Amino acid sequence: MVKKKTNAPAGKYTMTLKAYKRTQQQPRPARTIMTRSQRIATTSIFDKVPAEVVDMILNKLSVVEVSVFCMASKDITRTVVDYISTQAWRNKVILQSFHSSSWLEQRSTIAHYKDLGLLYKRCTLLLPTKDRLKFIFGKFSQIPCFMLEQCGAPDCFGFSCYGVFLQALIAGWDELEYHRVFNFLCEITNLRQKNKVTTAKPGVKWHQELQVRLFCRQVLLDPCLNQSECFFWLMELLKPLPMVTQAHLLLILYALLSEGMLGWHDLVHGGLPHSALGELAKAIFILCGKQEVTGWTTNTVLAVWEELIVIPQPWHLENTARLLVLCGSELCYAVLASKALNGRLLDISRLIVFIILVCEKDSYHMSWVVKLVQQICKVFRTPPEKFYFIQHLESMFSVVAREYFEFSVAENIFEDQETLRTLCMLLDSSARFHTRFLYMLLK
Repeated sequence: MVKKKTNAPAGKYTMTLKAYKRTQQQPRPARTIMTRSQRIATTSIFDKVPAEVVDMILNKLSVVEVSVFCMASKDITRTVVDYISTQAWRNKVILQSFHSSSWLEQRSTIAHYKDLGLLYKRCTLLLPTKDRLKFIFGKFSQIPCFMLEQCGAPDCFGFSCYGVFLQALIAGWDELEYHRVFNFLCEITNLRQKNKVTTAKPGVKWHQELQVRLFCRQVLLDPCLNQSECFFWLMELLKPLPMVTQAHLLLILYALLSEGMLGWHDLVHGGLPHSALGELAKAIFILCGKQEVTGWTTNTVLAVWEELIVIPQPWHLENTARLLVLCGSELCYAVLASKALNGRLLDISRLIVFIILVCEKDSYHMSWVVKLVQQICKVFRTPPEKFYFIQHLESMFSVVAREYFEFSVAENIFEDQETLRTLCMLLDSSARFHTRFLYMLLK
């Protein structure tokens, strides 16, 4: 016989459930343990300290120490912002002596502005970019040596201080913020209007050309830490302009300076050394290396190149050849191949002769030119076309050598030693080129 399970008294469990429910409905006791954030008072400790004492403390700190101190908390950041917004602090710390200083004083001032850039970067960290720029540049746009055409002193290094300040300020910002910085700078300096100097005849507005060059180079381009930054600023300066104006601006930024002015006619009247064209070649190399980013095509690069080498007039061919060599194999081949495809055999032959001369003068290995000529030969499809090209190239050696000889005789060979020296180097370079050319063919 199976015993039935005895049912438990209903009242016992019912009362327990009701008691449980009543317990759940009772309010929880207040927490006695507070988190760290709850323990912080709503007012800053500096609110209890007299302003004079806070100023005395901050006055004892260097600019770098203040920049570190301001990151301790939001309240301290606000205190530091109030402190550096006073006229007394600006008069003391924002130095405005940029003339007639020794090299050590210049170096110290530039380092000081780098520290200021770090301070303003940190104390405005929580502000939107637009508000940061207004707060910062509202102070520094009042310095004449930081503005275009406001300071005419030839020894002024204000732009260099402005450049390191800006570099320290925006380091680590994203590209969108960089765009905002550039647009803000254009507004306060009127840079876009000043760039219209590129529409004038080269050398006519020489002071404006020099101001645009110094500002763009020393504030934006030269302080760059890598090619990507330099490429960004170059594109911001160039992209709104037509191609002929882009070429003009590139020369304003990177052409040789001669006696405090841009040496426009030095490009036309004689060969320039390697150092005179190196910076321009570096800028072109940076632009050509980012074609996939900019949307530039090879045709775009060639169009800018063709405009470049005729400003203010067609360049001395040795300068064109040297700039091509400095820009590297890719651009050099593109320019020569374009001329070959268009049937400009005389132009390409003459240019190759001067490239060979530049390699001899600047001690480049002649095998590089030989490989370049071999690549150009492949542009021509038929053997007669290739033979015709080689024939033009060989004839051009004689033509150029004869021109140098006749010029040296006409100018008195004993006085014009440079022309005679170039003639001798042309003959040497021809021998070296043909030696290497025949060697590679026979091998």
